[in-house]
Amino acid sequence: MSKIYTCTGDKGTTSLVGGQRVSKDNPRLEAYGTIDELNSFIGVVASKIADKTEIETPENIRWIQGMLFNIGGLLATDTTTTKLPESCYVQKDDISKLEKMIDLAQESLPVQRTFILPGGTEAASFSHVARTVCRRAERLIVTLQSSIELPEEIIVFINRLSDYLFVLARRINYFSGTEEISW
Repeated sequence: MSKIYTCTGDKGTTSLVGGQRVSKDNPRLEAYGTIDELNSFIGVVASKIADKTEIETPENIRWIQGMLFNIGGLLATDTTTTKLPESCYVQKDDISKLEKMIDLAQESLPVQRTFILPGGTEAASFSHVARTVCRRAERLIVTLQSSIELPEEIIVFINRLSDYLFVLARRINYFSGTEEISW
């Protein structure tokens, strides 16, 4: 990209992958824009725990961020006119990998017996924010599914990701010695 600004969106429209112009308030843009917001918050969490590999590995965080780029790309593409490579789709193996990450992350945590108020360390708090953005993205994608066909694996992955972000927040607090606040 030679210039960051193109001026093509100055009238309130933008292009989907494949060239179709749509209004910037199109539900697709809400969905993939929220995925982008989620990815940014996960980037903040990653920066806060970068030197704490006992909490999570940088490779796992990068993998999640890459998956979110794939999901955003899929949401930004009218697949009835533009074919995406298979690598852009969420596969059942991706969901299994995320579930294994959740299970592994939970192994060292005390059993949760109450609801937990979001908060704790700064990194854990950002993980909770990312979790709520993830839930919003999920709702927007479900709404979008009523008007366009989307692979069901997207919703499953995003649903699991919100669970992962909750467990990640708990791990961050646990490994920092910060007590969770029960509600």
